[in-house]
Amino acid sequence: MGVMTAPLSARWHDLLTRCGATADPEPYARDLLARWAEPQRRYHTTAHLEAVLDRVDELAAHADVPDAVRLAAWFHDAVYRPDRSENEERSAALACRALREAGLPEPLVHEVDRLVRLTTTHHPAPGDRNGEVLCDADLAVLGGPREAYDAYAAAIRDEYSFVPPDAFRAGRATVLRQLLALPSLYRTPEAHARYDTRARANMHRELAALEG
Repeated sequence: MGVMTAPLSARWHDLLTRCGATADPEPYARDLLARWAEPQRRYHTTAHLEAVLDRVDELAAHADVPDAVRLAAWFHDAVYRPDRSENEERSAALACRALREAGLPEPLVHEVDRLVRLTTTHHPAPGDRNGEVLCDADLAVLGGPREAYDAYAAAIRDEYSFVPPDAFRAGRATVLRQLLALPSLYRTPEAHARYDTRARANMHRELAALEG
């Protein structure tokens, strides 16, 4: 489920340079893309990274600092172990180390750190326009066509293949209920209009199958 990494590497170089990096972007690109291609990943792959970056670009006009959101997208699942619960915290710590080393301004580093941690809950505060764009971009997969959603759900199951079926069904159902209970699944007007109805239909359909 990966993608050609040269275009992604070019996007990273452009972004880091634009943000004022004083270090060569290439080593960071190699490290990040290697992380996104780790063998335990089935959904959280370079294809997911590319999709989130594309959705951020589409929603960028809503953000206060679009490049902070783009940086957070690069790091939001950079550390990913399905059997661990601290992935977002470790991803945020990685972002802080890497971006400081690359020479980016400290306020930007702080904002990326905050945004990566926000993907733990996907519940930005009212008026958090950067957080709204990142969360909407990350959750856009839920509002895809039925076939794409089913492929996403199957890939998530593959990532958690070590979890017994009954336990997985219970845990996955809890995640879906939490998402469906959010006051608003999508916060930007564009994402809400584009994805909300289909996302809720997809999740209700999956939830019914899990509980059937």
